[in-house]
Amino acid sequence: MAHSKSRATDGRVTYPPGVKEISDKISKEEMVRRLKMVVKTFMDMDQDSEEEKELYLNLALHLASDFFLKHPDKDVRLLVACCLADIFRIYAPEAPYTSPDKLKDIFMFITRQLKGLEDTKSAQFNRYFYLLENIAWVKSYNICFELEDSNEIFTQLYRTLFQVINNGHNQKVHMHMVDLMSSIVCEGDTVSQELLDTVLVNLVPAHKNLNKQAYDLAKALLKRTAQAIEPYITNFFNQVLMLGKTSVSDLSEHVFDLILELYNIDSHLLLSVLPQLEFKLKSNDNDERLQVVKLLAKMFGAKDSELAAQNKPLWQCYLGRFNDIHVPVRLECVKFASHCLMNHPDLAKDLTEYLKVRSHDPEEAIRHDVIVSIVTAAKKDLALVNDHLLNFVRERTLDKRWRVRKEAMMGLAQIYKKYSLQVEGGKEASKQISWIKDKLLHIYYQNSIDDRLLVERIFAQYMVPHNLETTERMKCLYYLYATLDPNAVKALNEMWKCQNMLRLHVKDLLDLVSKPKSEASSKAVFSKVMVITRNLPDPGKAQDFVRKLAQVLEEDERIRNQLETLVSPACSCKQAEGCVREITKKLGSPKQPSNPFLEMVKFLLERIAPVHIDTESISALIKQVNKSIDGTADDEDEGVPTEQAIRAGLELLKVLSFTHPVSFHSAETFESLLGCMKMDDEKVAEAALQIFKNTGNKMEESFPHIKSVLLPVLQHKAKKGPPRQAKYAIHCIHAMFSNRDTQFAQIFEPLHKGLDPADPDQLITPLTTLGHLAMLAPEQFAGPLKSLVANFIVKDLLMNDRFPGKKTTKLWVPDDEVSPETLAKIQGIKLMVRWLLGVKNNLSKSGNSTLRMLTAILSSDGDLTEQGKMGKPDMSRLRLAAGCALLKLAQEPCYHEIITLEQYQLCALVINDECYQVRQAFAQKLHKGLCRLRLPLEYLAIFALCAKDPMKERRAHARQCLVKNINIRREYLKQHASISEKLLSLLPEYVVPYAIHLLVHDPDYVKVQDIEQLKDIKESLWFILEILMAKNENNSHAFIRKMVENIKQTKDAQAPNDPKINEKLYTVCDVAMNIVISKSTTYSLESPKDPVLPTRFFTQPDKNFNNTKNYLPPEMKSFFTPGKPKAANVLGAVNKPLSSAGKQLQTTKSSRMETISNASSNSNPGSPGRNKGRLDSGDMDHSENEDIISLKKDKRDDSDMTRDSDKPRGRKRNAASSQDDDSGQDAKPKRGRKKAANTSAVDTSDQWTEESRVGDVSMETEDEQNSPPKKGRRGRPPKAATPKEDTPSKGRRGRKKAAAPPPEEEEADEEDEEEDQSSEIMEVKPKGGRQARTPRRSQQRVEASEATDNSAESTPQKRRGRPPKSAQQPAKKTARGSRSSAGAKENESVDEMDTSQHSVEEEEEEEDEEEQNESEYTALKVRRKAVGRRDRR
Repeated sequence: MAHSKSRATDGRVTYPPGVKEISDKISKEEMVRRLKMVVKTFMDMDQDSEEEKELYLNLALHLASDFFLKHPDKDVRLLVACCLADIFRIYAPEAPYTSPDKLKDIFMFITRQLKGLEDTKSAQFNRYFYLLENIAWVKSYNICFELEDSNEIFTQLYRTLFQVINNGHNQKVHMHMVDLMSSIVCEGDTVSQELLDTVLVNLVPAHKNLNKQAYDLAKALLKRTAQAIEPYITNFFNQVLMLGKTSVSDLSEHVFDLILELYNIDSHLLLSVLPQLEFKLKSNDNDERLQVVKLLAKMFGAKDSELAAQNKPLWQCYLGRFNDIHVPVRLECVKFASHCLMNHPDLAKDLTEYLKVRSHDPEEAIRHDVIVSIVTAAKKDLALVNDHLLNFVRERTLDKRWRVRKEAMMGLAQIYKKYSLQVEGGKEASKQISWIKDKLLHIYYQNSIDDRLLVERIFAQYMVPHNLETTERMKCLYYLYATLDPNAVKALNEMWKCQNMLRLHVKDLLDLVSKPKSEASSKAVFSKVMVITRNLPDPGKAQDFVRKLAQVLEEDERIRNQLETLVSPACSCKQAEGCVREITKKLGSPKQPSNPFLEMVKFLLERIAPVHIDTESISALIKQVNKSIDGTADDEDEGVPTEQAIRAGLELLKVLSFTHPVSFHSAETFESLLGCMKMDDEKVAEAALQIFKNTGNKMEESFPHIKSVLLPVLQHKAKKGPPRQAKYAIHCIHAMFSNRDTQFAQIFEPLHKGLDPADPDQLITPLTTLGHLAMLAPEQFAGPLKSLVANFIVKDLLMNDRFPGKKTTKLWVPDDEVSPETLAKIQGIKLMVRWLLGVKNNLSKSGNSTLRMLTAILSSDGDLTEQGKMGKPDMSRLRLAAGCALLKLAQEPCYHEIITLEQYQLCALVINDECYQVRQAFAQKLHKGLCRLRLPLEYLAIFALCAKDPMKERRAHARQCLVKNINIRREYLKQHASISEKLLSLLPEYVVPYAIHLLVHDPDYVKVQDIEQLKDIKESLWFILEILMAKNENNSHAFIRKMVENIKQTKDAQAPNDPKINEKLYTVCDVAMNIVISKSTTYSLESPKDPVLPTRFFTQPDKNFNNTKNYLPPEMKSFFTPGKPKAANVLGAVNKPLSSAGKQLQTTKSSRMETISNASSNSNPGSPGRNKGRLDSGDMDHSENEDIISLKKDKRDDSDMTRDSDKPRGRKRNAASSQDDDSGQDAKPKRGRKKAANTSAVDTSDQWTEESRVGDVSMETEDEQNSPPKKGRRGRPPKAATPKEDTPSKGRRGRKKAAAPPPEEEEADEEDEEEDQSSEIMEVKPKGGRQARTPRRSQQRVEASEATDNSAESTPQKRRGRPPKSAQQPAKKTARGSRSSAGAKENESVDEMDTSQHSVEEEEEEEDEEEQNESEYTALKVRRKAVGRRDRR
């Protein structure tokens, strides 16, 4: 020991016992052996061994020499590093090394040795771990704080540790590294940017993904040192974000990634940074805002994030970016919404308003992603989305872009299937989304074939999944059908009808390709190909594919046989699936993965394959109905009352009996239906009878035992059943039995003999039965029928009023309040018409007699005897019956020929009847006859009279009817280009001469030069011309101009020698001409062809007569404002219904609409732009627009509750005379010309004024607001006279005006109306009523009465029709109901679906609908009465 001490003091190195000198003179192995002994010695020493510390001081210095620090052998370096680590431990807190350079070398050396930690399988790993453990425990690196190069040392250490950490290291290694690094941060005076970068770089996504362990290490380090390191992190972000000093760090470009990672690690690290993000959100740099928005989306949307609650200003600032001008920013915000909704339901309320605005965004991608976000959240949990959010998806189902509509529809379908069919969220969730099924089916009313096909696919896959087992599938369909709203039911029926029609077309194509080839067969095949093409998406491409398919069918017998099986009535659902599989397999090719031809064939097969209904399905459905009847079904559990379920089940079976009649042919089915027919529920029995009629044609042969039971039941129903059942019983016998003549005779004789006019209650069923017998077997009962009509119907029934009617001021009452005598008279009128329709000739002149009888009913206001015994509701019913009867007869060519122009004009006036329900039902009948191309074109002109209808919804509906009919005719002409001989009866432009002639003879048009009356004429003409001129197809504007010019060269054929009538004709022509000139820029071009004028209406042009005179008064010129007519705007805005091509039809401002309509008008559901876009649609079928067909529902919501005295914007306001009118004077319009507005329905007749409203010169301003007070019209008294002085007590039939607002209220009322489009009160408040406007009975009376006209046209003493009402009559029944275009579709019977039915059956179907119509007004009227009372209060 003494020797050792002497060595220590003299600078010589002392080695532990047994260790010889370690120098470069020994071998590596020996050096390692000796170093291990030294390591062992130092390892065993502790800090208290002062002697040993002194003894081995020189050894410690020797081990730090360059010889060891730079030794080439890694084992030597490792052992030396371990010694040095222990030396720092032993000599702590003072190291034996004093030179800063030496210290730096030592620590850099130790750092380099730590790289050995990387290989966890190395034999030396434990020594490396010991080294790490030692320096971490001792915090050896803290010695470097005093060194100038400390930053370099620490940075290298950090880099080394982050490099070597890997998944082979255990928790201890990780812990020691964190300890080592955290001590440097926590105990040091500063953290350099370089050192900070070394830590933060591991958080950058690219590095994070490369070395997850380094990320975890950095994360742990930051958590441990959060408080100490936070100022340095804040400084870094300050430099980069606020001062823009990106050069301070290489990580500047990753600043937002780092913020996110740091926030996820510990939000306290960013306490001072987050306010800077609020500033960055408002940056002028689009890309910078986008980056910040992406960052905050992740921070706010993270599952456990509380950032929104902790930093509300930042949250509000972020929400503001939903309205950012930069599209990618808005898109990013919308994408974030789904995560936010799923992870933070409490923020849904904040997001709702912003998502609402973005759901109307002009960018398609944003609207699409709004839907995706909401649907994604809803599919996770319905509770995450509120009703408002789901409603945004609902709105987007009518988006103008197919991609958005598809996403919305599919999203709703998936939500419906999850929560309604699979009931994942319980009954509450199912109830919350119960509207989805109706909404999806409503979309079937859209014109776009893509929408229709998607609805069909959704129905087959999501609403009633076709892969369900038959019983389950039918149960699903049964309860679905029972819970659908009426419009959805109609859509579903229409869907089955369309699929069935396409099935028949494909069957016809198969028949044609099977025939030998010829020119005729090739033409027939081409024609059928064109028909099928129109039922597929993208008809342009589909045409080639269908032609190719026809060729394949000719060549490939196997595919033809498969397709024949598929379209055969007996095809089962399983067979259908097999056929589809075989056909697609045969047509597909593995070498051609993308095959457009195969895709088209799949579309076709998807539409025609009967995947839901077959014989087994019908049987299962019948069993389900029987369960409900027996009380063993789950009706209550499904939320459907049993009675409703049974009725819906029979209705469903009735519909399916049209499309799948063969599937009903089983004894079990017929026996069940027989039981239903005997039930007390009349609707159920009716449906059962209709099913028998549709499916029982082979019953005599196949099911004789059922026939024997059924026949007595049918005979009983025909004789004593309810009228509708009696009707169906007759048709059943006619359809099912070969010996029908015998059966008919057995029914006819007792009923004929038992008719007693004194007992009207017992007349209704017999007359119904006899009427249908007359239609189906007119020849069998020719003699008795003629006698029956002449003696009983006319003389005993119609010409007698045996029972006085109830005295009431109402114009309409529910069916159950109509007197039996009136019901019997209505059936008598129907019997006459049915008899004529059965006879189909006028050889006996019975047609003339019947027409005179019907027009007499109209002329006498419904009171044929004019004894005053009838009540007003009964008179309304008879007027409606007579008007509809005339329309029925006009559909038969032999009777149309004998209808005189006076009779036609009188029939037209029914559309202006004073009773709302009469106007409504008559318009529906008129529309239906025109849509079927059964009524002649002149009847389309009748809709021109609707221009001044007081109810906006009636005008809207009339416009829809015009649009639909014009489009039907144009489409028909395109498909049948060769039928030029029918051009006069089909070309829509040819309605103009009829409209002109009708307006010339309009009883309202009394004074030829009267400005107010001419303005009415202008409105009526524009009502039709606006639609005709919306598209200048084939230069139609010039054709219309030429037609009007030609009319001016003729005379009125109805009164060719009457100069006043002809002057009226030329004046109306000038009005039409001015409209065409003011609204068209191409009117002066050459007409494509010379128009042909109808000779019944106009004389042949006189070649010597050149009529160039202008008949309009000079004041009229100011009322024709130049400007193109509005295109019939079907899409209009993002959430508007679709045109046939799914494209916007508006001819101008298309880009503006694409941007503005979403953000502005559409965001306000009540805005005029929105409503108008919905109703003023040019290519819209009333049955194809969900918003229109659901008017019955929507209008009640929007308008029925708040009706005000009707004041149409831009309509005439006959203010002057109304000031003096008695406030109690009847304000109901005869012929419905009440000048009032129902502001919730869109004023489609004013659309032409709406266009110019954008500019300073408003047509409304020029025509109406600033015009002089209107003069009296049609029976109104002069301004200065009191009503009682000038109005006769017993005038004739005419149009009564509604109360007009006093002048001082007009302007304010008009402004109110424009501000609130949903304000509409049914009751007409007596602000000064208009007197009766009573048209004359005939043209002679027009002249006679004009002689008595004084300065303000007093009412003629004898007019055609009704007496004016007494002064005490209330004015609350004028506006009846808010159903507009819903009506035409609403009241159509499902019977229409059988397109192959004989025309006779179509007639009886229409009558069936008419009876339904009459019963539907009751609830509507009661509701409106209550609303009116509340509003008065």
